[in-house]
Amino acid sequence: MADRMTKEQRSKTMGTIRAQSKLENLFSKALWSKGIRFRKNVRKLRGTPDIAIQKYKVVIFVDSCFWHGCPIHFKRPKSNQEFWDAKIARNRERDKEVDSYYIEKDWHILRIWEHEIRRNLDETVDSTLEFIQAAMRK
Repeated sequence: MADRMTKEQRSKTMGTIRAQSKLENLFSKALWSKGIRFRKNVRKLRGTPDIAIQKYKVVIFVDSCFWHGCPIHFKRPKSNQEFWDAKIARNRERDKEVDSYYIEKDWHILRIWEHEIRRNLDETVDSTLEFIQAAMRK
């Protein structure tokens, strides 16, 4: 089925979507319940981290296995493969650029795969707590 919008209209429409995944919300609520206070999706920080604790220079990104090309779970779409290869490659490249930016600025950066939260939420929350507490001591 042909798209009813022009390429520019579709781009504008898609750019306004600011959805949060259910897993992100589940993970952030679990952290909040452990007493960790943070801000979600801070747009003024590079890469719009899913969780940010600016006081301690901590940023946490929850990466989707599809959009960020998880080496374990990424399934390449069968149609329009050239587009998707370029899209996922650019997303990975952008992740590296964002990581480098925060490392240069002496921030503590953590990337969590979607499958880690799905597999064991409690373990992921506990390891994230340890990461945050270590950053707070520095």
